[in-house]
Amino acid sequence: MSGEHDLNTLLRSMSATLLEGTFVFVTLPSREVPATVTPRMVFQEGEGTTLILLKEEAIAQGYAFEFPARMITLNVHSALDAVGFIALIATKLAAAGMGVNPVAGFYHDHLFIPEDRADDALKILAQIAQDAEEAVKK
Repeated sequence: MSGEHDLNTLLRSMSATLLEGTFVFVTLPSREVPATVTPRMVFQEGEGTTLILLKEEAIAQGYAFEFPARMITLNVHSALDAVGFIALIATKLAAAGMGVNPVAGFYHDHLFIPEDRADDALKILAQIAQDAEEAVKK
């Protein structure tokens, strides 16, 4: 069930899906995740527990949050140790003046993009895939 390692294959076969909603990053001092929230991601750090939640959920809980973002899923099963995939994508997004917070799941990589730049990010991702496909044809 290993994911893809080849960078060209990853780039050519990548498609992107924009998820509904705006997500935010929250930190809680406790290592326990409250039963009243449904985080998209939980990460334990020395300073606290990071949650990625829908913005409405964070507001309803009264949590302070940062980085309102849209979530884009890259629909290609990338290997967890694939080399250069996220680096190339982050570099292309950075060239467009866009920060990104990537999160790796077992099957896919997910990008958290500033909420007002989601359409720009989708265009850049499509162009990356198209450029990779055209490079193979040459």
